[in-house]
Amino acid sequence: MPIKGIKHFHLAGFIILLLAIRVAAVEVSCGAAVNSLIPCGPFLIGAGEAQPGERCCQSAQELKRMATTTTMRRSLCRCLEQAGPSFGVNPEQAVRLLSMCKLDISIPISAAYNCNLIP
Repeated sequence: MPIKGIKHFHLAGFIILLLAIRVAAVEVSCGAAVNSLIPCGPFLIGAGEAQPGERCCQSAQELKRMATTTTMRRSLCRCLEQAGPSFGVNPEQAVRLLSMCKLDISIPISAAYNCNLIP
């Protein structure tokens, strides 16, 4: 009987490990988030594009869908807040991207925004 109990313990541990790996695999790294917005680059820096392209909006919407937890949303906020200026992102263009791509988020776009306030 003790061996059966050990098998169940190991099986439960293995299932927990698989769930942890699956959750970790869903996390979006800062680099992946920035890379996903590459199609939006010309629009975000104001390089002549009056509107974001379809591929840009699809990428931005997918990134929003991946940010499923408060921790993930806050992490992405910090990432994009730090990466934006280094890529020359125009904050006004970022605000326009939200409305033009129909990204319904209630987060103010500003360098002074406290990402810890994101729900």
